[in-house]
Amino acid sequence: MTRWIRTHDSESDTWSYYELDDEQWANRQVDLRGTERAPITAAKLGEVLQRRERGDAAAMATYERKYGVLTEGALTGWENADCAAEITEESFEQIWTTARPRLDSTGSSTEYEGAP
Repeated sequence: MTRWIRTHDSESDTWSYYELDDEQWANRQVDLRGTERAPITAAKLGEVLQRRERGDAAAMATYERKYGVLTEGALTGWENADCAAEITEESFEQIWTTARPRLDSTGSSTEYEGAP
């Protein structure tokens, strides 16, 4: 069963949104930083796996510069994270469809690295 969740890291002021599979691995992830909620990650597992399977390190590096790094491993215990909550699919889709085009247009998730 797919689940959609959010967590907050107060140290980096980053909200993370995940679409999780049955084993609680991230299928998609969006990270928004700072009060302006600038997207720094909008990564998708299928896209990451495609690049890894090709063994093209340059393509993987380009993808990660543009869309950020997808969290690896099961997100077990996410319920204990700051501001952790399950969200609706619609909420996740709205966040995804806002963040992804912003990273597409800037060409780099690292543009926002210095954002508060």
